[in-house]
Amino acid sequence: MSHPLRLTVNDGEYLVIAAAGAYLLDVLRDDLGLQGTKEACAEGECGSCTVLIDGEPVDSCIYFAAQATGKRITTVEGLGRNGAHPVQRAFAALGAVQCGFCTPGFVVAAAALLQRSPNPGVDEIREALAGNLCRCTGYNNIVAAVLAAAGSQDGDA
Repeated sequence: MSHPLRLTVNDGEYLVIAAAGAYLLDVLRDDLGLQGTKEACAEGECGSCTVLIDGEPVDSCIYFAAQATGKRITTVEGLGRNGAHPVQRAFAALGAVQCGFCTPGFVVAAAALLQRSPNPGVDEIREALAGNLCRCTGYNNIVAAVLAAAGSQDGDA
């Protein structure tokens, strides 16, 4: 059985017909064509699928699409709609990316952190990103990138 869902994604309004029990990740990727959000574990453990729901990071692979009705969804594409977000620029500049698969989730989680805490310390960054896993980079460059983004924000975090 399918149901119509009205979703607000990256400041746009969308009506999608989603199967009962569809996860937000699948609706974003398959119905809306937003391929930036990645699926890796499909169990809410790795953070690759992180999106913001009303400004808070959630694992979209275990978040039902129907739960998102009436809420503001922001994907990695939405962060860069007015030019690269400070976190995106810092990740690129400081080599916080290797294969790139985990990057969208880290970027989204880091942007949420900077929104609520514009000048976080290393421990706060590590705690905020603890739900995101990277198999390639290690975490030092990622933490350094978030610190750099905090120092370069121009009000658009």
